[in-house]
Amino acid sequence: MSTRTNALDDRIFGVDIQSGDVRGDSPSYAVVTYDGETIDRDVVSRRKLLRRIDSEEPAVVATDNTFELAEDKGALVHLLRRLPSETKLVQVTGDERPEPLSRVAARHGVPYGKEPMREAEAAARLAARNVGYEVSAFTNTTEIKVSRGRSTGSGGWSEDRFTRRIHGSVKRASREVERSLDEAALTYEKDVTEKYGGYSQARFEVEAKPTEIPVSARRTGDIRIEIERERRDGIEYRPLVTRRDRVIVGIDPGTTTAVALTDLDGTVLDVWSSRTADTAEVIEWVIEHGRPVIVAADVEPMPETVEKIRRSFDAAGWIPERDLPVDRKLHRTREEAYDNDHERDAMAAALFAFDDHEDQFERISAKVPPRFEREEVIARVVAGGESVEAALDALTDDDEREESADTHDPRELTADEKEIKRLKGRIDRLESHVDDLKSDVAAKDDRIDSLESELSEARREERREARERREITRLERENERLKRELADVKDENETLDRKLERLKELWKLDHSNFADVAEKKQGLVPVKPIEQFTKGAIERADESYGIATGDVVYLRDASGAGRQTAELLSEYEPRVVLRDGKLSEQADEVLFESEVPVGPADDVTIQEVDELAVARENEVDAVIEQWHERAKDRRHEQKRAQIDQLISEHRARDHERGVR
Repeated sequence: MSTRTNALDDRIFGVDIQSGDVRGDSPSYAVVTYDGETIDRDVVSRRKLLRRIDSEEPAVVATDNTFELAEDKGALVHLLRRLPSETKLVQVTGDERPEPLSRVAARHGVPYGKEPMREAEAAARLAARNVGYEVSAFTNTTEIKVSRGRSTGSGGWSEDRFTRRIHGSVKRASREVERSLDEAALTYEKDVTEKYGGYSQARFEVEAKPTEIPVSARRTGDIRIEIERERRDGIEYRPLVTRRDRVIVGIDPGTTTAVALTDLDGTVLDVWSSRTADTAEVIEWVIEHGRPVIVAADVEPMPETVEKIRRSFDAAGWIPERDLPVDRKLHRTREEAYDNDHERDAMAAALFAFDDHEDQFERISAKVPPRFEREEVIARVVAGGESVEAALDALTDDDEREESADTHDPRELTADEKEIKRLKGRIDRLESHVDDLKSDVAAKDDRIDSLESELSEARREERREARERREITRLERENERLKRELADVKDENETLDRKLERLKELWKLDHSNFADVAEKKQGLVPVKPIEQFTKGAIERADESYGIATGDVVYLRDASGAGRQTAELLSEYEPRVVLRDGKLSEQADEVLFESEVPVGPADDVTIQEVDELAVARENEVDAVIEQWHERAKDRRHEQKRAQIDQLISEHRARDHERGVR
């Protein structure tokens, strides 16, 4: 249980409806801005109120009834969704069953009036004292959904390629989101739906608020990123501060001291054990977790340590008629969780003490009117020895009544009166002890307030620095990305410049008029070099400067080519192929059948121009002429060989017939 009681940080908006109705067209609101010292008052429309909340981002928007701001639960959820992430909506009058604002204000000593502006001020002051319940419809879990930004279509020759591109974009965006979450050290769970070419969608369940996540919602051509906080099942009301309630304490002293707490309905709240804690630490632990009504032990008589703790709280004591047996303690604690036998014994003591007082608690509760706190009346009756009526009277009147002094002559006290006087003296001593303890508690509360103020300031500073770090990281990533893009563009420009220069040279060499070429270059023909007689080298040359029909091709290394490589080259229909090295039989056969002239490069004077080359026109024509002569002889030789073969086959058939 938390015992935090310090005022909330930053500014607080107190809001109450001034005129109209939230279900109507134009309600107006009384708004009080309170920062712990100054107060500003204003009357605004609903639209202006929401704009002020968005722009000023108050720590709390406080009201006596949240349904003055929203007409129903759906509208309330919508309102909570649009509030800034650090702004709380607080209902100062309670949870689902609120009390009148006048009663809550009177209980906490806050000025109150029936005018809307006075009610708005009372709500702001109560919220500043951490009075009320935070209204929440969302958890601290956020879902990030990365999905397709457009439909994949319903047919067409390019549908597969289009679908693959979209799914690939979703996958890349999902990886970017995952990398951002990892860099921010956030805890998340990932669920992806794989489709053709990548992902159709990816879901990330992140343990953080949207403002803590370094990813923003967006929609581009192919992808869509949606960010939404996880909804609760309904509207939840959470107290700003958990009170230290009245409790029953069970203690098992010894080498290991164990303490267990139950509420006045018999529900186990907490259990704790320690081998090193002394009595002062045990008392401090109990103070932090509740206000004892009964202190119980599981043995008879009550151990001295337990009695000392009971007296320090002025609580009622409980012990069994005889030591509780182990089997009864095991049975009574069978549905509870504990770590050792000492915790079990302490828990059993508290539960058996509740069992003995359960009927008494019910009788007291039946007599307590709704406007009184049942636990306070039970504490006064059980621990203080008062009647229910006396307890109610004491709670009704906060001012102590002074007893009138006796005016008659003193007389000798009776035995009963002496006992009463002795008991009153004891009560005075105990009350003095209680005052000392309260002073210690107050000093600790002040220390807690100071430390929590420092912690709150440190957290604000840490959040600010975290936001700055995230922004710096984002800008650095963006800068690096732009640098990479610039480098890629520069490389591409250089490549294009080189290619443009080569194309200019090639254009000059390919045009017959040579109007802008020097006289010494006339009578030259461009030559397209290919490094090796391979498919890859042919394709690279074609990509770099193009190979067209009628070009002079120069094979720097003509060896090793097969039939398919030769067929690829012949498809370009070159004017002539100049070679260094010897062609394979298959390549030579393919080029001959395709009537592509082939000649040795040594017969032509080739001059290199960067990646291109030039040769003399007359020398190229001479190589082509020589090839045609050789081709003529080769065809003649082939025909003669075919005739010889036919004659041989005919003679062979005649010989076979003669033999038969």
